[in-house]
Amino acid sequence: MTYANLRLEIEDDVALLTINHPPANALNQTTLQELQKVLDELEQDNRAKAVVVTGEGRFFIAGADIKEFLQLSVDQAQALSENGQRLFDRMEAFPKPIIAAINGACLGGGLELALACHIRLAAPEAKLGLPELNLGLIPGYGGTQRLPQVVGRGKATQMILTSEMIGGEEALRIGLIESLYPLDQLVSEAKTLAKTIAQKSSVTMKFALAAIHAGFTADRETGLREEARLFGQSFATEDCKEGVNAFIEKRKPQFTNR
Repeated sequence: MTYANLRLEIEDDVALLTINHPPANALNQTTLQELQKVLDELEQDNRAKAVVVTGEGRFFIAGADIKEFLQLSVDQAQALSENGQRLFDRMEAFPKPIIAAINGACLGGGLELALACHIRLAAPEAKLGLPELNLGLIPGYGGTQRLPQVVGRGKATQMILTSEMIGGEEALRIGLIESLYPLDQLVSEAKTLAKTIAQKSSVTMKFALAAIHAGFTADRETGLREEARLFGQSFATEDCKEGVNAFIEKRKPQFTNR
């Protein structure tokens, strides 16, 4: 499938998804709709066991397309927010790991998308922030909920209320990203991480992601119950038998994703 604002490449079990909407890769409605379609495609494509998301050029995603906001009514604005939230909720619960490779400006909806990814890497040049209050708005695609979960309530509140933008090094210090790489190595390092993850069984990766997600969207007791259930389900897979036998026989497991 071809997309107007996205580029999708799949190689060695890894999908590289590039946001390509010049000049700033803004998240307009076309891009959001295409993201929904590409998730449909990736969920069904067995060639992709992990996904890397990055931006074309100097931008990751510089925010929403503000021109689309000019004629919105209150009800239309709420619906826009709810649609974006559903999309990013789907990314957060996606059964394959999604790694954000933040190569430049990652602002507003761009940071909200990155927060919905399972792992975030960045270059030192990256600029991250939720500057919506500068427009007389608040974050609408989940930023007020996910950012406090990642960096803590106080720091998230400060970032949202001041509209401050931070660089890659500060993002690493506060735990907003997991690793920092030179810009010219960023996507390569993200793909290397994705390939390492892709060596695991896609079945048990799906179980692990679901268990982790349950812990963030429900109370601890519910999360532990879901972990136990999925732990039990993993024993019914061929890959569990292969993994245990390979450990006992001191060899590398040959997972078949079943």
